[in-house]
Amino acid sequence: MDLDLRKVRYFVAVAELLHFGRAAERLHIAQPVLSRQIRALEKDLGADLFVRDSHGVTLTDAGHQLLDDARPLLAGADAVRRRVLQAVRGRRRLVVGFRAGVVVTGALRAFTAAHPDIEANARRVEWDDQEQLILDGTVDIAYVRRPVRQDGLELRPLYSEPRVAMLPDRHRLAGKQEISLADLDGEQWLRYNDPRPGDLPLRTIEEKFECVAAGTAITMVPRSAAEQYSRPDIVYVPVVDAEPDQVLLAWAVGRHSPLVAAFAEAAAGVAMPD
Repeated sequence: MDLDLRKVRYFVAVAELLHFGRAAERLHIAQPVLSRQIRALEKDLGADLFVRDSHGVTLTDAGHQLLDDARPLLAGADAVRRRVLQAVRGRRRLVVGFRAGVVVTGALRAFTAAHPDIEANARRVEWDDQEQLILDGTVDIAYVRRPVRQDGLELRPLYSEPRVAMLPDRHRLAGKQEISLADLDGEQWLRYNDPRPGDLPLRTIEEKFECVAAGTAITMVPRSAAEQYSRPDIVYVPVVDAEPDQVLLAWAVGRHSPLVAAFAEAAAGVAMPD
């Protein structure tokens, strides 16, 4: 039996909220309808997805597995729909995602020179949406930085680059030519990959600027980002023993597009050296 994507979307809503009533509200359907659809999905799969008891709703092992697989599955379906609509509208287009500090101009020029009939655009992505924007078809291919959630993605390493400490201009290490990680012992670090309860989410380098300049905390950024973004109340100091930042190309698994392949080759041809 084919998997019903509508039922899968209903499942994801319940799995994320662990509450049938709130999931029904999110989906704008009646709760009894939602419950029937989830039961039908469990019957289709031959597995219980939730444990329902007086304490609430929890995922079974099968439910956890389906949730892991469902997100890229639904994102892929959305991407198909997006690309079909683009084809209906006429001219073919390639959208290239990129992280702060990554320069895509050379690759875009090489690609458009070889494919003048294709509209090629660049769109910035952030650390917390770089994977999702590829999977849902918002971008066709993207320059991403590690860490990367690899599920559903093909990855091709391009280059690595040193990282530098981003410090307020009055910091005790601001005048150093270079430092080591040991010099940063005891410093307060910005937490954006692993926020604590109550932490404000930090997504962009501009938001990092504000926190560092205010003396809230410090962070490290790739050297290319430091070269592109400057302001007088921020200094950058090379960290000689920091793990290099890695830049990779990423696109959706199974998307064997000649345009994506052509751009990947163009990007590899103009990649920055390590």
